Amino acid sequence: MIFEKFRNRISAVSTILVVVIGAGLLSSPGCKKAEGRADFELIQDEILTPNCAFSGCHASTNDATYAQHKLVLSAGSSYDALINKSPQHPTALSNGWLLVKPGEVDKSFLFHKITCESGHHAGNIGAPMPMGGKVLSRGQVEFIKRWIIAGASKTSSAVDDAILKDSAACQLTVEPLPPPAPGTGFQMTIDPFEIPKNFEREIFVRKNTPNSDTLFVNRIQLRGASNSHHFVAYTFRNENLLPPLNTLRDLRDPVTGVLNQSTVLQMQNHIFLGGGTDVNTDVTLPAGTAIKIKPNLPIDLNSHYFNFTNLVLQGRNYVNFYTVPRSSVQYEVKMLDLNNLEIYIPPFTRRTISKNFTFPTLTRVVMLTSHFHKYGEKFVIKIFGGARNGEIIYTNTDWEHPLVKSFTTPIVLQPGEGLTSEVTYYNTSSVAVGFGLTSQDEMNIIFGYYY
Repeated sequence: MIFEKFRNRISAVSTILVVVIGAGLLSSPGCKKAEGRADFELIQDEILTPNCAFSGCHASTNDATYAQHKLVLSAGSSYDALINKSPQHPTALSNGWLLVKPGEVDKSFLFHKITCESGHHAGNIGAPMPMGGKVLSRGQVEFIKRWIIAGASKTSSAVDDAILKDSAACQLTVEPLPPPAPGTGFQMTIDPFEIPKNFEREIFVRKNTPNSDTLFVNRIQLRGASNSHHFVAYTFRNENLLPPLNTLRDLRDPVTGVLNQSTVLQMQNHIFLGGGTDVNTDVTLPAGTAIKIKPNLPIDLNSHYFNFTNLVLQGRNYVNFYTVPRSSVQYEVKMLDLNNLEIYIPPFTRRTISKNFTFPTLTRVVMLTSHFHKYGEKFVIKIFGGARNGEIIYTNTDWEHPLVKSFTTPIVLQPGEGLTSEVTYYNTSSVAVGFGLTSQDEMNIIFGYYY
């Protein structure tokens, strides 16, 4: 009799537990019901496919950028391409990271590239992902983080699907760049400004350097926000035609998108001073060389951001100019800005475009870098003319983080000799691509320094 009563009580308790569990009342945070889809299936369908695995980015080995990242994130390929694979980025490699290291989120490069958490971007690890103005939500980033911590399985369902409902944008804020110590340089900034949804905003702000005496700069350090296309500092050819001081000028009207012709005309007065595509870079000129900065030099700060989301994003930029004593400067450098406007790439076509640039006087090149856009596969610079004609002195395959190459022994070019830009593009789109000012157009520019 006693045993029968005890058995009835167990049966009643079991029935209650079944009802409670079935109602989800005992589900612990972070656990899913067994019938949920696999975590990686959700990551593929809701994050990788719409944000990463499209033509021009990580869709296939035919993407123009594949040589840079060697990463395909399309369905059926992405898991094997990520798990325990080494990244191409040199900083990530030197840190000992893998693209995804199961169980170790801080050693997974994928997480560092998508997170907006502070403290995950020490050193230059390149632009946050995804590119193209897309922004992952906090829920999407958190889901990937927990998937990695749980072991990054291809088939398990260990992470709560409800995390994906957090749709707040995971936009990385710009950490303030500390200015140079007193007596070692100066800082210039572009204050925070809005980038309207589904818009590319390129702005200019003319400022004057704060120095009352002549200075010599041999290091330029940049910092900018995610979704930036470039950040460049220019001086002016004719200082009698300066734009207004401390006034933000748009290249395009933020409402209509129409080019502001006055801004376009002001761009014709520019001389490259420093900067480029990678807005988080730090460049030092070879020892003994420096840029001469006269007192209160007018500088045009130029920032370009793209935003292909339905959110209003924010841009902000810093640039530090570090100085050296006049006594340490043997040569005052000038700036190279060699631009080829004759660009035309038909749809679905790979094309190499070359142009020769010659110099009228003896020229000693001490640093080179390049600028092209997302359809650029390879940027090669060769010597043109003389005994070294055709010699390759620079090769870059990463349009987002172009190589900056210093020459401790200068490249000496006699009058009439020069440089050749030889750029290979792969237009993976269905429309022809030519020279233009947006991220959907192309460019072909050699930047650098010489004396």
